[in-house]
Amino acid sequence: MGVRSTRIALPLACLTLIAAPARAQDERPTGYPRSANERRDGAVTLSAVYTAELAADVAGGRARGARYLDNLDLQAALDLERLVGWRGARAFGYVIRDTGASLSALSGDAQGVSNIETAVPATRLFEAWIEQDIGRRASIKAGLYNLNAEFDTTVSGGLFRLSSHGIGPELAQSGRRGPSIFPVTSLALRGEVGFGTHWLLHAAALDGVPGDPDHPARTAIRLRRADGALLVAELGWLDRATKVAIGGWRYTAPFAPIGDPAARGRGNAGGYVLAERQLVGDARGGAGVSGWLRFGVADARYNAITRYLGGGLVRSGTWRGRDDDQFGVSFACAWFGERHRALADTGARELVVEGAYRWVAARWLSLEPDAQWVIDPSGRRGTPDALVLALRVKVGR
Repeated sequence: MGVRSTRIALPLACLTLIAAPARAQDERPTGYPRSANERRDGAVTLSAVYTAELAADVAGGRARGARYLDNLDLQAALDLERLVGWRGARAFGYVIRDTGASLSALSGDAQGVSNIETAVPATRLFEAWIEQDIGRRASIKAGLYNLNAEFDTTVSGGLFRLSSHGIGPELAQSGRRGPSIFPVTSLALRGEVGFGTHWLLHAAALDGVPGDPDHPARTAIRLRRADGALLVAELGWLDRATKVAIGGWRYTAPFAPIGDPAARGRGNAGGYVLAERQLVGDARGGAGVSGWLRFGVADARYNAITRYLGGGLVRSGTWRGRDDDQFGVSFACAWFGERHRALADTGARELVVEGAYRWVAARWLSLEPDAQWVIDPSGRRGTPDALVLALRVKVGR
C-alpha cells in the first residue's frame, strides 16, 4: 500500500489570529507556570513584541564575527464564551517572523546559543488551536501547537538565550525535523487533567514531522502515514513556590540508526525530570532568588545528544528600585552518544556557561546583555572554546 499524503497550505493573509485568555476560575494547581499566551484578560486581546539581537563570537569557535537576529511575535486572543457563548472554550493564534541568521555557524555550538535563531528567514503561522474545558479540572486542545508552551518548561530558564534552557536539547534534536517547537509546529491533540491539590497531568499526540521539509519557509501541514506521531506525557507536582515534573516521549515511526542509514528500527524515545523552586522571597513577585535543575536522556541509537544536565539561579529585584530587573547564571552540559562520537569524531560533551541580565526600562521595553562561554563546541576537538557576547532588545507587549 502506498503512502498517503495530505498537504494543507495556509496563506497567512487569510487567517484570523486567535488566542486563549486565562480562565476566569482557574482549576490548575497553584503555581503552574503558564505560557505567555495564556496570561490574558478580556474577550479579545492583541499582543505584538519585536525582539532584536546583536551578537558576536569574540573569541574561539569556528570563526569570529557578528550577527543580527530578530523575531516578531504577533498574537491575538479570543474568549469564545464571552464572544459567542461557547461555554468553556478559548482559541489561540500566533504568527512569527524571523530573519534566519545563524550565530551557531560562528560559535560552532550544538545547543543553540540564540533561541531566536532559525535556519531560513520566514513568516509562519506558529500556533492556531482551540481549547475546550471538560468539567472543572480538565481540558482538551487541538490545532497547531507548540509543545514547549506546556511541556518541559521552567519560569527561571526564560531569562537566558541558550536554547537548552527553553527545552532540553536531547528532546529538541529528536525526530526527522525536531519536535513541534519553535520555529515550526505541527498538528496536535493535547489533554490536561488536574487532580488532588497539586497534581497536573499533560499528554499529547503530535504529527511526527512538523511542517514540510521540502519547503522549510512555508506554513504547511503535511500528514503522511510514514511520518508517524510523537507521543508525549508529563506529570507535575506544583505549588506557589515549587514545580517538580517528570516527562517521557516516543516516536511511533521507525528511524535509521546513526551510522546505518539502510536499517530501520523503532524505539526512538527519551525522558526528563526537572525541579524548580523559589529559594528566597515570595513566589508571587518582588525581589527573590529562584533556581532550577533539569536532566534528560534520549536513545543513543538514533540521537546525537543522549544525556543532558542543566540548571541555574535567577535573582529578581537586583537592587533597590529595580524590582523588575533580573540577573542570572546558568550551565548546560550535553553529552554525545558513542555512535555519534565515532561517526563525527567528537569528544564526549559540550558545556555552556551563561550570564544574563534583564533591565526593564519600561513595561514595553527591556534591554538584555548576555555572555556565553561555550566549552568544547559540539564536542569537536579542533574547535577552540567560544565566547559569545550579545545584547537583546525587546519592544512591545
